Amino acid sequence: MEIERYFARIGLTAAPSRDAAGLALLQRAHRRAIGFENLAIPLGEGIRIDSASVFEKLVLRRRGGYCFEQNRLLSDALSALGLVNRPLLARVLLGLPEQAAPPRTHTLVLVNLGGAAWIADAGFGGSYVPPLPLEDGAQAQTPDGAWHRLLRSGERGALGGEWRLERAGPASATDGRSADHGDWQPQYVFDLAEVAQDDLEMGNHWTATRPGTRFTTLCVASVVLENGFAAMTDRQLTIHCDGVAEVREVADAGDYTRTLREVMGIDLSDEQAARLPLWNPA
Repeated sequence: MEIERYFARIGLTAAPSRDAAGLALLQRAHRRAIGFENLAIPLGEGIRIDSASVFEKLVLRRRGGYCFEQNRLLSDALSALGLVNRPLLARVLLGLPEQAAPPRTHTLVLVNLGGAAWIADAGFGGSYVPPLPLEDGAQAQTPDGAWHRLLRSGERGALGGEWRLERAGPASATDGRSADHGDWQPQYVFDLAEVAQDDLEMGNHWTATRPGTRFTTLCVASVVLENGFAAMTDRQLTIHCDGVAEVREVADAGDYTRTLREVMGIDLSDEQAARLPLWNPA
């Protein structure tokens, strides 16, 4: 972790404070600057989640990534700042029917702030999840108008999770999987079990290779805006800003790379964009 280069990538000119306010500042800057994306999968590049590979891709090459990459980078930055942290694994419930028990294919970060446990997540592509204290009923509001809360939902190891993250807010400030709702809707469940690097490698491999899943059949990207959220699924772009949603279709590969660069903060070459299955269906 070259922390100064990371700060430059996310637009910070100084190290944040080592408290809840500093964690919120760091994570939000990260999520606003480094877009979420899965494009390495349809491009056949493979996804490596060791620290050096993630830093080279997301910081030096100015690409984006998904949770296993984004939260590896965030975790390394937190460690460089002297904040003790470790990964957790979660089951994403967004868009799934009740009683579903999907695999643990999402990772987030458990952070120690002055002896208190917090969760941080720079890698949830569905919407913006703010840092939250690990307390039953903890709530926070985000500038896109949504509320988020944590609930103690079960025991460690239970399929339903020990902790449940929920969101109530505009569906247009998500990646499209959220139902239109004003009431609480589940996002993911997790517990506090220790996670080894090989556990993360297994989850990453499943996510990047399992046929028929969201990440192996679609091209997705998203980013947090100052007062909203932008998401692109295949050629449909939705920008939610100040309570107003704009939807349009991306015209061609050139428009796609411009949108990635100007909206998502992701550098993809025209040659790479031209190889996506969006323009070359099987």
